Amino acid sequence: MQASDGRIGTIDETSDDADAGHLVVDTGPWIFGQKVLLPAGTVDRVDHQERVVHVDRTRQQIKDAPPFDPDSADHEYRERVGAYYADSYLPPPGAIPRVI
Repeated sequence: MQASDGRIGTIDETSDDADAGHLVVDTGPWIFGQKVLLPAGTVDRVDHQERVVHVDRTRQQIKDAPPFDPDSADHEYRERVGAYYADSYLPPPGAIPRVI
């Protein structure tokens, strides 16, 4: 799995903790073996030849996401993760000039 600025880990193929709208990514030693949940909408492209999934987020954005805990991966948690990633699509404050 590749973020917009570098490798982030591998898709956890053995996980039954995510539904079809999410990917569980094992970050390995990069963030202390933590797993993260990524909405499928963050997938930018899939390189089938290289066997790499590219997402449209930076490593830091993924690192700062709500921590994944399969025991608490309920609907509320998935909404929190979705809101976190949706907010990252918004431009920073002041980036869009106000029209008066």
